[in-house]
Amino acid sequence: MKFSKYYLAAFISFMIWGFFSLALKPLSAYASLDILFYRVFLCAVIMSVICLFFRKRVLRENVKLLKAMPAKQRNKAILLTLSGGILLTANWFFFIYVMNHISIKAASFAYLVCPIMTTVIAYFVLHEKLSKWQWTAVAISVFSCMLLSFNNIADIAYSMIVAASYAFYLVSQRKNMGLDKFLVLTVQILFSALILLPFYPVYSEGVPTELSFYALIFVIALLFTIIPLYMNLYALQGVTSSTMGILLYINPLMNFAIALFYFHEQINSIQIIGYSLILVSIIVFNERFIFGRRRAALI
Repeated sequence: MKFSKYYLAAFISFMIWGFFSLALKPLSAYASLDILFYRVFLCAVIMSVICLFFRKRVLRENVKLLKAMPAKQRNKAILLTLSGGILLTANWFFFIYVMNHISIKAASFAYLVCPIMTTVIAYFVLHEKLSKWQWTAVAISVFSCMLLSFNNIADIAYSMIVAASYAFYLVSQRKNMGLDKFLVLTVQILFSALILLPFYPVYSEGVPTELSFYALIFVIALLFTIIPLYMNLYALQGVTSSTMGILLYINPLMNFAIALFYFHEQINSIQIIGYSLILVSIIVFNERFIFGRRRAALI
């Protein structure tokens, strides 16, 4: 695997998400659904404005491209795009709920399971090839997750839902090629907003009055949603779903460090061993890139 702008985009996007808890945890007093409502609605407004006023040419070109596609290909693109919106909506709600009402470590565990799910799903659905080293990395990941799930059985169900929703999103969007990625993401966000809109009057706990709430929601919408999601979709044009899945481990590793050193959550020796093995699995999975570049530099 060669280093590329796609690999860099994937790496940076997961680094950004690693700091998500710093913006999300201060909102723990608000209902998970309210955070989700305002996050999605604000993202929809921002991205619609960008597409309609700053990317008109791209919008027109993609509409023409969609109309020119064979019916089967066009229906597939529409289905993958809209299903992506549904998966994102589910992923965001359950992640926010677990982060604010279970624990940061439980949310991190979801993204420990997600890379394994992504890699296995991509192997069977997309027929992505894995080397012996990469299968070894997957095995190390499975073992580390088994360690980390010890005495945390109650959190596994939530973690599995969060993990599965994003794993299927990554794999499905790997197959969603041909259209502008920012436009695809805009449609997915708008579809998510339409899904949530009927629930807002019934389940919202009222309009927040604190300015800090809207400031944090804006940061979450722009910095922790639009930018990294676009970078994810961009990266999928040149990076396999399996590689994306393993790089996703950057997110829970950073969450774990922030939970430990910033929020002072309790940890034990098993967790330290488990997360250390996760770091080893990232290195092993990417050994072609890490050591290949080093070998090339020595030649």
